Amino acid sequence: MPSGENGPRRGFDVSEFEARVAKAQVLMSDVGLDGLLLTTEPEIRYFTGFLTRFWLSPTRPWFLLLPSTGKPVAVVPSIGRDCLVATWLDDVRSWDSPQPDDEGVSLLAGTIREVIGHKIRIGMLEGPETHLRMPLGDFRRLRALLPDAEFVDATGIVRSLRMIKSPVEVEKIAHVCAIVSDVFGAFPGQLAAGMSEVEIFRRFKIACLQEGIDDVDYLVGGAGPGGYRDIISPPSSRRAVAGDILMLDTGAVFDGYFCDFDRNFAFGHVPKDAEKAYAALLEATDSGLDAVRPGATCADIYRAMQHVLEKDFAGSSGVGRMGHGFGMQLTEWPSITATDETVLQPGMVLTLEPSVNLAGGRMMVHEENLVLTHDGPVLLTSAAPETLPVITM
Repeated sequence: MPSGENGPRRGFDVSEFEARVAKAQVLMSDVGLDGLLLTTEPEIRYFTGFLTRFWLSPTRPWFLLLPSTGKPVAVVPSIGRDCLVATWLDDVRSWDSPQPDDEGVSLLAGTIREVIGHKIRIGMLEGPETHLRMPLGDFRRLRALLPDAEFVDATGIVRSLRMIKSPVEVEKIAHVCAIVSDVFGAFPGQLAAGMSEVEIFRRFKIACLQEGIDDVDYLVGGAGPGGYRDIISPPSSRRAVAGDILMLDTGAVFDGYFCDFDRNFAFGHVPKDAEKAYAALLEATDSGLDAVRPGATCADIYRAMQHVLEKDFAGSSGVGRMGHGFGMQLTEWPSITATDETVLQPGMVLTLEPSVNLAGGRMMVHEENLVLTHDGPVLLTSAAPETLPVITM
């Protein structure tokens, strides 16, 4: 149904989920899988459309079975039954929960035997950037109840599907990027010397919500003289002074899809080394953007950005990568590193995120968001100003 507000329609047509399931089943057939067992929020949402903040509670596990033919089957705690029934699924099974002695394990085992079979190969997510999200003891009990089942890694299947966004997914991501770009563009008018990091963060979140963002799940950064140090801890009570550089890096959300980019601001004046670093970061981003094309690799993008940065900022910044995928999660596959040879394909949504170290343990980071099309990359974020915005004292 329409969202009743400006922007893309919320949710997806059933055809979106049918297409995702069909693609997964083709890939499952290619590697001889009889089914997938999914236990984590993005994967369950990807195949069902079930969107809820209730995942923040770790008390109850949730399960989705994707057989080699037919529609997925949900096995969920009783509190979530009505929510799953409201999706496109036909078969939703539940148990009274919490029930620590049998938190859905016997129901899940029986459902697997009924829907998929006994002597079967079941794919699960075991690779990098995945987790189980059910007690390990319960998983051992599940395996004991299914002695003829073989559990194998199916990370590659889910990874290959989720890395390529559909046009409707891209539309949602583009919308959240556009809203936050506008917030960043107007934000200098809300900044003043003497503000604490706590106050700055709070004002930014409020501005995002007022402009139509659903939530600001992720906001990190900080301010410091000529640059910043720790950029992942909570905001402090430290107040901004002349010569400080402020960075805000946000993952705001619209209809379950993230943006992920940052912007830098200077208070009073721009120190020379910060000015030089900012220019290098923008140049590196442009170079990375030029390297984004179908058939290139993530490593190609990394090398293009590193070639620019190493002219004046030798060595690694210690961040470990210069960008990544994103969408349903703040960070997704792949990573833009010197060793990631993932081949770029149309439909990938990526961040470019070069960073440099400065003297005294300081650093600076810049980040933009893009989607790769058949004709090349398209920025989803409004490009950052060519010079650091200065907040007058």
